[in-house]
Amino acid sequence: MTTISAFQYVPPFAQGVVRDLRVRWALEEAGLPYQARLIGPADQQSPDYLALQPFGQVPVMQDGELTMFESGAIVLHIAQRSAVLMPKDEAGRARATTWIFAAVNTVEIPLQQLAMLDLFFADEEWARLRRPGAVEDVRKRLVQLAAWLGQRDYLDGAFSAGDLMMTTVLRMLRHTTIVDDYPTLKAYQLRCEARPAFQKALRDQMAAFEAA
Repeated sequence: MTTISAFQYVPPFAQGVVRDLRVRWALEEAGLPYQARLIGPADQQSPDYLALQPFGQVPVMQDGELTMFESGAIVLHIAQRSAVLMPKDEAGRARATTWIFAAVNTVEIPLQQLAMLDLFFADEEWARLRRPGAVEDVRKRLVQLAAWLGQRDYLDGAFSAGDLMMTTVLRMLRHTTIVDDYPTLKAYQLRCEARPAFQKALRDQMAAFEAA
């Protein structure tokens, strides 16, 4: 059975956004069974785990003889096995792949920078000075994303792995009300998060934290 690594526990501000959620969601959408290997800080620095993930992060996916890390790469791999996550036509698959990369390369970077300022360095003077510029960077990307969505329900017609990745990226702003300022994006996020596969993946991630 497929195994993914996930944290035994993270602080409340990180619960529901750790990147194994993306892989759990993709596996649920694809109807592929999996089990979670829960790890702690000591595991992250162990030689055995670093042999799987050289940076000590989660998630790692092990599927038979295949071992992968990086959530975007894993989701793309899973999506290629799922008609739910990838269109059947070649052009549609290429567009879905484009949106996976857009989510992690173009949108996630400014959103994560703001989250880092707010959640890890809020008491630092330099962070307070940087925050207005970081918010401006975030809003620029959200305006562009909302303009693309327009009246679409999803990024490219039907739900795909690109929407999965983009939704998990937007969740990085949940400690703010910024997404609420863009009704198109807020409705899009809620639409994607209402999917049963997302709800199941989120429950399973949260269950580990609650048990800890």
